[in-house]
Amino acid sequence: MQPRLQSFLIIQTAFIGDVILATGLIEKLHQQYPEAAIDFLLRKGNEGLLTGHPKLRNVLIWDKKKSKVLNLVKIIFKVRKSRYDGVINVHRFASSGFITALSGSKLKIGFNKNPVSFFFNRKIDHPIGSLHEVQRNHRLIESITDSNVAKPRLYPSEKDFEKVNPRKTEKYICVAPTSVWFTKQLPPEKWIDLLISIKDRMPKIYLLGAPADHHVCESIRLAVGFNGVINLAGQLSFLESAALIKDAAMNYVNDSAPMHLASAMNAPVTAVFCSTVPSFGFGPLSDHSMVVETQEQLDCRPCGLHGYKDCPKGHFKCAYSISRDDLQNTLRSEIGK
Repeated sequence: MQPRLQSFLIIQTAFIGDVILATGLIEKLHQQYPEAAIDFLLRKGNEGLLTGHPKLRNVLIWDKKKSKVLNLVKIIFKVRKSRYDGVINVHRFASSGFITALSGSKLKIGFNKNPVSFFFNRKIDHPIGSLHEVQRNHRLIESITDSNVAKPRLYPSEKDFEKVNPRKTEKYICVAPTSVWFTKQLPPEKWIDLLISIKDRMPKIYLLGAPADHHVCESIRLAVGFNGVINLAGQLSFLESAALIKDAAMNYVNDSAPMHLASAMNAPVTAVFCSTVPSFGFGPLSDHSMVVETQEQLDCRPCGLHGYKDCPKGHFKCAYSISRDDLQNTLRSEIGK
């Protein structure tokens, strides 16, 4: 018999994109249990993604960089004190497994790849290569909801939109040219080549990224030599970036967090895949989404589930062989040939 479920905790303490993809669980649980309280546990630094989320009661924050173990113990006690009816652990590592195992929850669900999953009530497979990550996440709650998958969604506030609306007076595109991993990002010279080829047809081009990406974005801006290219790296919050992405004619991104921001806003997106491939299950989900990747058959691609700091083969052909025409073609329907 299914226990009565009136409160849930979703745990995803990985990176920005992982948190965004896990928001589909918020949508689904709220749809099926509209009166239930839903909380979300994430790592410090990612809480801005869920600021003001209308379907969450609380956002719990675990500081992993400072006194990690001590803060983990504090989080375990806080979770246990809350006495959740259901804990859904999307994270696949032992730390979150201990939070789940010691939560005192009636229902503890997680992936069987978690080293502590033998303490869970329900353990779900996490197959790579057959499902999107959003679908894999949904399988965690399918037994307490239904088989229909909810897409990820973010909720920028009115203030977030007010911050970026002055930049929406002309047609524009957004470009997020960087990634944490070198082999996941199209090289700057490829972005420069693309932007030079379209600058006469696009009044505004906004470069997005974190503060650490400012230098790369600035080098791209200067190389393109067009006043319509604006470097916004480090100037916008997650939700302000999402508000800008929402109304772009196109968003050019790597296989990285901005792709998932676009998916969560159902914004048009062109996702560039270099060393990784969409079949891993992390591709774009927007209604108007396209993938651009090399047309060459490379024995070394994909070279791993995640990116690397350098190309293992030294040539980085998976990025340098991507065609500018293929990148342009995804935009032509928006700006004309």
